[in-house]
Amino acid sequence: MWHLFLNASLSEKNMSTISVSKIVSTFAFIFSLSLVSLAQVDVPRRTTAITYPLDELVMVNFRGTTRYPRMKGEARIKRTSRNGTEIELSVSKMPRPFELGRGFATYVLWAVSPDGQIDNLGEIKRRGFFEFDSKISVTTPLQTFALMITAEPHFLVKRPSQEIMLENLNPYTLSGRRIDTTPSVQYFGNSSDFFRDARTPEIAEIDYSKTPSAILQAKQAVALARFAGAERDAADDLSEAETLLTNAEESWKAGRKEEDVDITARRAISTAVKAENTAIVRKQAREKRNEQARSDAEIRRAEDKFADAQAEIAELRRQLDAETRARELAQRDVANFSTQARDLRAENGRLREELGRVKVEADSAKAKVAAIEQANREAEEQRERDAKLQSLRANENSLIDALKRFGTVTKTERGIVLTLAETYWSGPRASTFAPIATSRLTSLGQLLVDNPDYRVQIESHTDATGEPEALESLTTQRSRAIAERLNQLGVAETRIDPRGMGASLPIAPNTTRASKAKNRRVQMIFVPVI
Repeated sequence: MWHLFLNASLSEKNMSTISVSKIVSTFAFIFSLSLVSLAQVDVPRRTTAITYPLDELVMVNFRGTTRYPRMKGEARIKRTSRNGTEIELSVSKMPRPFELGRGFATYVLWAVSPDGQIDNLGEIKRRGFFEFDSKISVTTPLQTFALMITAEPHFLVKRPSQEIMLENLNPYTLSGRRIDTTPSVQYFGNSSDFFRDARTPEIAEIDYSKTPSAILQAKQAVALARFAGAERDAADDLSEAETLLTNAEESWKAGRKEEDVDITARRAISTAVKAENTAIVRKQAREKRNEQARSDAEIRRAEDKFADAQAEIAELRRQLDAETRARELAQRDVANFSTQARDLRAENGRLREELGRVKVEADSAKAKVAAIEQANREAEEQRERDAKLQSLRANENSLIDALKRFGTVTKTERGIVLTLAETYWSGPRASTFAPIATSRLTSLGQLLVDNPDYRVQIESHTDATGEPEALESLTTQRSRAIAERLNQLGVAETRIDPRGMGASLPIAPNTTRASKAKNRRVQMIFVPVI
């Protein structure tokens, strides 16, 4: 389907310097991109529509589109007052049309004016079998137009396909005179899906090399007529076109004159185009009649719905009268029930007030009972803690005495502090135990198992020799090593809290070897769990 849009916006400055009849702007052909393999494979581009002056020869070059960029062309164009615009066009490096896809048999030259007029200027006949050059001399009544060449199924098509092969560039004259152009046009091309239809006859290379072009075009014209529905809507014309095509083929195979074969084939094309147009017109008329029938059916259905609605309204009115009578009876009953409801509400209010007082008294009693029970529980827990604390204090001295065989023991506000000697480790910077430590840690672990009411904090310290990060890592590893050994001996992991203190809490200056030795220590703080 064609879409032609004129873009005639000009600035006031241009309007003041250029006459309305000679507007200079860019004429743009923008081709739609199809998703099928046969559609124009191109991007938006610009060409030029030319206003040809009277009685002056204008030279125009052509460029190939991205579909076949090697194609070239040039034209000599002259507008006369008697014959219209005369065009002599020569093209080179034209590919064989069937290479562009199913259904293409020839090339057609088109003139397109800014107001949307499209003129089929004629067929560009092939010359040779492979890439060929060709010429065409035609005239057109148009004065301002753009030229383009498209691949087509036959020479009598009325709309260009999307297979655009060549388009004109800017013109020039031998005298150097400037040629005017017109506003831009947007073109989307023939959107028919004929070339995607499986019934579209393909042209094989052997057919193209041997069969006359007019016969190939006649086959495509007949196929187009069938595609348009001529078998149903233009059967006589289609039959005549098929007969002419058969006659042309038989004449060609019989070796008749090329002119006679061409005339018969072109008559087949013309008759097939007539069948196609007739089929399209009759199909549109049938669709219009079907649309009218559908519209009439819709009107009848609407009338039936209206009648049904009227009957439903009458039934609803009857039901409304019955409901009105029932409502009057109900209103009398409501008046009686309202009096009874007021009395019941008053009684319910009194009962709710009494129930509220009872709930308040019950809640107060429950709160007192809960407070007494909570006080009893707290008192019992306090007695248990006091008894446990007295037991721990009674056994504290015996625990201290038992711990003295593992190291130095002191009593502070933090708890009972056991300081392990440096001899527990295999070296000043080692986190592995010395042989002597094994038996001592075993005994210490058993002592902790026997005293489950104490939690143990293990704090490892060292001197300040070395990097702080390394010292902290060393003390962490030592405290964890002791914690893991105690855990293996049966002391619960939740009772042990290992910490690496690094050299952050020295008990002597780190100036002498003896002072540094004092700072290298592990302290285990026994804290009662009450």
